[in-house]
Amino acid sequence: MDKVYILGGAQTDFERNWKKEGKNLVALLKEVIADGLDNANISYDCIRELNNDNRIAVFVGNFIAEKYVEQGHLGAFLTEVDSAFYGVPSARYEAACASSSVAIDAAQTKIRSGDYDVAIVVGWELMKTVDAKTGGDFLGRAAYYDKESKGIELPFPKLFAKLADETIEKYQLDEKRYLNALAAISANNYSNAKRNPLAQTRKWFMSYEQASNRGTNTNMIVGGRLAVSDCSQITDGAAVVVLASEGFVKEQKIKNKPVIKGFGHRVAPLQFSKKIGESSNSEYILPWTRQAVLDAYKRSGLSVEDIDVFEAHDCFTSSEYVAISCFGLTEPGKEYEAVESGLIAFDGKRPINPGGGLIGCGHPVGATGTRMLLDCYKQLTGEAGSYQVKGANNALMLNIGGTATTNYVFIIGNE
Repeated sequence: MDKVYILGGAQTDFERNWKKEGKNLVALLKEVIADGLDNANISYDCIRELNNDNRIAVFVGNFIAEKYVEQGHLGAFLTEVDSAFYGVPSARYEAACASSSVAIDAAQTKIRSGDYDVAIVVGWELMKTVDAKTGGDFLGRAAYYDKESKGIELPFPKLFAKLADETIEKYQLDEKRYLNALAAISANNYSNAKRNPLAQTRKWFMSYEQASNRGTNTNMIVGGRLAVSDCSQITDGAAVVVLASEGFVKEQKIKNKPVIKGFGHRVAPLQFSKKIGESSNSEYILPWTRQAVLDAYKRSGLSVEDIDVFEAHDCFTSSEYVAISCFGLTEPGKEYEAVESGLIAFDGKRPINPGGGLIGCGHPVGATGTRMLLDCYKQLTGEAGSYQVKGANNALMLNIGGTATTNYVFIIGNE
């Protein structure tokens, strides 16, 4: 494959509430685009020059702004950021929580085909515009709404609680051991978030003891066996990454930037019950997620042994748990071994979510894929600061949409 380089990017502070600040999506985009271009050393004048030669495009990831902020036609909003974007090809991409991974995939494909030399990928979501119940109903559209979410309060915690139930049943796990592993995953992500100056929960408290003490006033049950500690956050935020062709990198004499070495993209049955039915003969409870990982390994020529840091889609602790075996870190059904041994802890040999993940850093749905890619970039360039993993040379990110319906994996590495 032709090389696609990551030049840099930026993330907003996921702690912020943009509605309370009196700021809208244009303010959000202006801030993150300015910071991202500055980090990637791309000026607005450079964008104008590239656009004159039809060498640049913009790819926007967003799930459901039509509900949260009553706005569509999102690809055009970069023209509100700066006049440099007048005429620049731009479009919006959507796949629930994997929306900006679709945008990343479209961007890298256009670069590999030679259509463009530079691609700006921005993912965003403003979710604090409504109350939790209404927002939960909006998010239900990431599943089969009429059959799985309509009329159900907070449907996604309940759906991922079913994943927890099915995991226990499929592998005949000891319930307490499994739930303690979920508590440790939660505690890891909260602890990692404290290292991240842009994480939503960096000032919050969640210990292993609290996470394992479900059903109390400080850790209430939200669905099935899952409690507050098992859930990712309702978040406002945006993230941007700038991708470039090998020709552009050589032309600009840019050095020491990581490349996208491989990717995987698989779509599972939309309904959760159909996923479970179809996976009954597989050793993996989410075989399509596993296949996306295998596709990325094959395209990159790498294996799990080559990956130094992982970004897992921990929308719930139950999703990170099954991701462990999908990565190849353990056999299916033995994921608790990686948790109990400290393998995936910040100081472990195969750390997962060193910046806090969705549970700790935050989950502005349409921004999560770009945030993951940006964090992988930071790890490989030594820009992750206090959550830097020493010696990181290759990183893998798994971004899922819905109940692991859309599965995207990217492997990023230094040359």
